[in-house]
Amino acid sequence: MNDLLALDSQICFSLYAANRAITARYRPLLAELDLTYPQYLVMLVLWERAQIGHATRVSDLGVRLRLDSGTLTPLLKRLALRGLVRRERSADDERVVTITLTGQGADLKKRAAQVPQKLLCGLDLAPDRLLALRNELNEVLRAIEAQSKQSSA
Repeated sequence: MNDLLALDSQICFSLYAANRAITARYRPLLAELDLTYPQYLVMLVLWERAQIGHATRVSDLGVRLRLDSGTLTPLLKRLALRGLVRRERSADDERVVTITLTGQGADLKKRAAQVPQKLLCGLDLAPDRLLALRNELNEVLRAIEAQSKQSSA
């Protein structure tokens, strides 16, 4: 029987190490776009939402990315300083901040389109295997989040 407290027995360590390795693989690709990995994630959500013509509330962005406003606010400020997004307070409720892509931010999507393919280039993994892994991880995440909601209720 495996030692349950051995590092290699921990699913959390496998996820952690894989996350670090993938993020490191993204780093040079995103450097070409002058984006950090968290900024890239923000831009992915904004590019999705821009297709359907929506400005995005910071709170909705936080829910989608599972990040709090204390983490998001400095990220969004840096993206705004670069001219990629516009931050605007609601006239109805100044606590509500919306984020809108600028033309420059929208144009960056064209350059970013090559990132996923370059990321996978050279990996000896079948695309359908990676999709299955992503789907499994999403199931694990949903189960953990559902259990967390039940525990806090």
